[in-house]
Amino acid sequence: MGRKVKSIIFTTDIAIVRNTNADAIWAVYPFTPDPAIMQAIHVASDKPVFSGVGGGLTSGKRSADMSLFAESWGSLGVIVNAPTSVDTIKLINDVVDIPIIMTVISADIDFAEKFEAGIDVINVSGGRNTAKIVKEIRMKYPEVPLIATGGHSDESICSAIAAGANAIIYTPPTTSSLFSRKMKEYREFGF
Repeated sequence: MGRKVKSIIFTTDIAIVRNTNADAIWAVYPFTPDPAIMQAIHVASDKPVFSGVGGGLTSGKRSADMSLFAESWGSLGVIVNAPTSVDTIKLINDVVDIPIIMTVISADIDFAEKFEAGIDVINVSGGRNTAKIVKEIRMKYPEVPLIATGGHSDESICSAIAAGANAIIYTPPTTSSLFSRKMKEYREFGF
């Protein structure tokens, strides 16, 4: 769509979605994908959205249906989890034209079968091993777009980029922690 996406914020908090300078929104949560949540994020966002459509708790036709819904709302891509079966990836690939992103936690995956089924992008979420996993995947697949979780420090973000990540996902502070800081400032200045 003529945009380079380098920074992606990992949130479904509408207040954070509306107040970020990230290039895109990573809308994934640990529940069955819900059309109302997906719709709310898309309506609120002035940035491209990547939408989680299952792969762990949700699979098969439900993931494919959620993918079609995500595409109809304008998602830039759909995200599936590492346990997603090849059959589910194929079902999704049959109904959408947007990229399918697979989140992985290790490099020990048969990527060839996942690519053949329809995966377009890999997202690495390997905790402290993220940079190492990115490097392993980049060596095997130099042309595949790689996204990586950035961790909690500039050093971990730089390590993931140096290892070959094309874009970084970061988790913002929670709304309550931001509000807590603001209230502390108010109290210190007597407001």
